[in-house]
Amino acid sequence: MKILLAQQNYHIGNFELNTEKIISGIQAAIAQGADLVVFSELCVCGYPPRDFLEFEDFIAKCYAAIDTIKKHSDRIGVIVGAPCRNPQREGKDLFNAAWFLHEGEVKQVVHKTLLPTYDVFDEYRYFEPAFEWNVIPFKGKKLAVTICEDIWNLGDNPLYRICPMDHLVLQQPDVMINISASPFDYDHDQDRKEIIRANVMKYGLPMLYSCTVGSQTEIVFDGGSLVFDAQGNIVKELPYFGEATHLVDLDALQQSAAPAPHIQHTPVKELVPEYNIDRIYQALVLGIRDYFGKMGFTKAILGSSGGIDSAVTLAIACDALGKENVRAILMPSPYSTEHSVDDALALSANLGNPHDVIRINEIYEGFLHTLEPYFKGLPFNVAEENTQSRIRGNLLMALANKFGYILLNTSNKSELSTGYGTLYGDMAGGLSVLGDVYKMQVYALARYINRNGEVIPYNIIDKAPSAELRPNQKDSDSLPDYSILDSILYQYIERRQGPREIIARGFDAALVARTLKLVNTNEYKRNQFCPIIRVSSKAFGVGRRVPIVGKYLS
Repeated sequence: MKILLAQQNYHIGNFELNTEKIISGIQAAIAQGADLVVFSELCVCGYPPRDFLEFEDFIAKCYAAIDTIKKHSDRIGVIVGAPCRNPQREGKDLFNAAWFLHEGEVKQVVHKTLLPTYDVFDEYRYFEPAFEWNVIPFKGKKLAVTICEDIWNLGDNPLYRICPMDHLVLQQPDVMINISASPFDYDHDQDRKEIIRANVMKYGLPMLYSCTVGSQTEIVFDGGSLVFDAQGNIVKELPYFGEATHLVDLDALQQSAAPAPHIQHTPVKELVPEYNIDRIYQALVLGIRDYFGKMGFTKAILGSSGGIDSAVTLAIACDALGKENVRAILMPSPYSTEHSVDDALALSANLGNPHDVIRINEIYEGFLHTLEPYFKGLPFNVAEENTQSRIRGNLLMALANKFGYILLNTSNKSELSTGYGTLYGDMAGGLSVLGDVYKMQVYALARYINRNGEVIPYNIIDKAPSAELRPNQKDSDSLPDYSILDSILYQYIERRQGPREIIARGFDAALVARTLKLVNTNEYKRNQFCPIIRVSSKAFGVGRRVPIVGKYLS
């Protein structure tokens, strides 16, 4: 039996596009002589559909798409992911399902058993777990089909009480097939390989793992679909961050081979700025490109300060959208240094993107003049600093409104964690590019961008970071050294370590207490922030839900 894995990029709710892609994949599989073609989880509607699943019209469109797709299954078996109605009154109204189509009919529907409800996942909000498990008989073979999380309940600390494969293996299947929508984070691809290998070694069966690719708002899916033989060897790994197909000969896959050596993956327990930086870069490019493409946007705008964050954002955006489609606006204030202006100009010259200089001195003086009677002679403080930032935000949004740009935010995760940013100023934007990237990772991205020569001027990388909102200002005036700060933040946010555990790693107790307080007391700012492209295991946004009004560590 020959099976084609189809790794495709879908668009949530775009049934016409998704159906066309799937039919195109079926036709390609037929042309290659495949007996079966396998797509990914909820490919018919796109993943994650979230509250769209609560609309009957949305579900009806899923069923209509299945009716269209099944007409193309007359000469080939097809496995696609789509919601399925639950006929029983008890429980949720839907299942997350794998539909097996053949001979122009729906032959069998497999329901997902393990419904993740953590981080960015909220499947139990919508779906009922499976309560029966059956293999799919097809052309003399038995297919054990599971859906994403269904294979993840192995290891020392199982999250669920059941493993669907424990039931399916009793029916003596010939192969495991898992359809998945597995989000990217920079330490996740090895987790996938380890869990798939664990399933292969436990059940003694080869596995075909078909994963979606593409970005959906903040979540990036990196693809990397896999084929494992029954001995735990990786036979094929599909490309990351792009569409691809691969034809598998199941009979050859089932032939014996030497067992693969087991290399235990050790999850990252410290922040290593350079770790998988190329993958992070690719994820950010795809995140921007798909956000713009799927929303129908073409042009971006951002504030270019001559600092590292805006420089990296600008370079990534030019790669994602084309340099001609990214406009940089330099907005010097009375406290901006001329070398920062020169650095920003040099960056745009290197990239070749359109750019303008709008000095804000007169606007700023006008604000101060208007506010003078009401500031009552109080000394210069954060109010005057934030006024400059909000002027810039207003100018950027005015240009965005006038010319149809989308404003890219340039704040990094270190700043967002500690509240080092101005609401309605430098925190404005339609999409955050670096909001899940710590400052030290931003520097690593800059070095990666410059791997083949200077793109980002070295002076931007080498100089001390500064918001330049008051004379001689440096980030270090308000924040600890980023190498220390980022390490503390990583332990608290990604690894969910408490103050005792972090202090035990050698960090100063007062600094830990201050840092964690900054994180928790600034949730109100992040709650008003734009979507953040997710590249870590714990990003701000839908995957991290903490109270705004709370007293814990604050």
